[in-house]
Amino acid sequence: MKRLSRVFSVLLFSIVSFQTAFAAKDTLKVMAYNALYYGSGCQGPNSNYHEYLKKIVSFTNPDILSLEKMAAIKTSPDDKYGTAPYGFADSIIKYALNAAFPGRYAHCTFTNNAHTNNMAVIFYDEHKLGFIGIISSYVNITDFNTYKFYYKDPALSRTHDTTFLYIIPNHDLSGDENKEIRAVQIGGVMKNLRQHFTHLPNIINMGDFNVRNSDEPFYQELVATPDTGFRFSDPPFFPDRKLKYPADWDHEPAFADYFTTSTRESGSIPNTCGTGGGAKNWYDHIFLSSWIVNGTNYIKYIPGSYRTIGNDGQRLKVSINNSNGHVNSSAPADVIEALYQMSNKYPVMVSLEVTSNDAGKSITDPDIAGGKDLVIAPVTIGKEVDNEIAINFPAELQGQDVKIKVTDAKGEQQMEKKAKVKGSTMHVNCKLKAAVYTVKITGHHNVIAEEQISKK
Repeated sequence: MKRLSRVFSVLLFSIVSFQTAFAAKDTLKVMAYNALYYGSGCQGPNSNYHEYLKKIVSFTNPDILSLEKMAAIKTSPDDKYGTAPYGFADSIIKYALNAAFPGRYAHCTFTNNAHTNNMAVIFYDEHKLGFIGIISSYVNITDFNTYKFYYKDPALSRTHDTTFLYIIPNHDLSGDENKEIRAVQIGGVMKNLRQHFTHLPNIINMGDFNVRNSDEPFYQELVATPDTGFRFSDPPFFPDRKLKYPADWDHEPAFADYFTTSTRESGSIPNTCGTGGGAKNWYDHIFLSSWIVNGTNYIKYIPGSYRTIGNDGQRLKVSINNSNGHVNSSAPADVIEALYQMSNKYPVMVSLEVTSNDAGKSITDPDIAGGKDLVIAPVTIGKEVDNEIAINFPAELQGQDVKIKVTDAKGEQQMEKKAKVKGSTMHVNCKLKAAVYTVKITGHHNVIAEEQISKK
């Protein structure tokens, strides 16, 4: 009987261990989408486009959504460069994203240092991810920012360790004649990355690159640079091995499954924003670092998960909703129609598996610049020990009003302070007991940063 009890105990432990291991896995769905001046009204009333995006997001369920080529959002009521209303990103959250999944999404800080009419904005699931900040920025026709997130690991309050994920949204200059300019744009982004990292961490470089074939100079710099520490992978080629280099996908039917331009046969129907011609080129890509391909640091690409949303491979030179030759059943009919109306581009998407850092051990990020994270340090005053939170702000936030809020593991507020950013570092007094806390910094219309800190 004792032997049977021991066997039963071992079996029960194995089942519990298996369930624990299973529960320690999570999935992050990442989507890049050229939103075609969403917010400017050029296609029609913004309220209509909120509804289209709501349908698309309800179907795709992204944890990270990059909307490239959005209308530039005014950063202040009197911003003369913005073509979308002040606070428009909040409208997207309220009427599109959180209308699809209530209470889920926030957006990152956005910039328009290029003073152009379009920008990229990243939205994310704030239950799974915390936004730390913009850790590098490059301006060439438009802004190219590198955004840093941390994963809200279930074990974080115990281990005080997490894994980071970096996202670079892109919208490069279009036109067959502009491949040299695209090379300069991506070359500038890569130069910034080399100044910030010793090699690539968990990082995704995604968006509308307007690339015609794999021989374009910037594409070669991304996937074939001699500096192997800074090579990205284009998933359909590697690791999925569905395609082979060299590849010229410009109007080539063999690549029809991957085409992202255009969802519309006519450039003037349903409106004059964007291009027509049906699906004939593959401009939108999601490039992954080797850490993500190999699962080096708790985040791993799920093989075969790269996909072009709404493209069933039968769209060559016809609209996404054209059913004359083949009914598009890759998504519900209302989603197909929303994709047709929303933009002349198809979204692209990947899925990532995240493993909980239950042991509290992770590879140190190859970050050599630093200076953007939140840290807590003790300050001694006589025989008493007080605390301060030192917050480092990037240059683009100078002069902005912010709110700083500190909560404990139970969500109870420990401190709240309003302040104006007047320098690169702000010191905020806050008496804290030994524990783990969340520091959340918000602006008028966005979450600027959210970081968990520990006081020992």
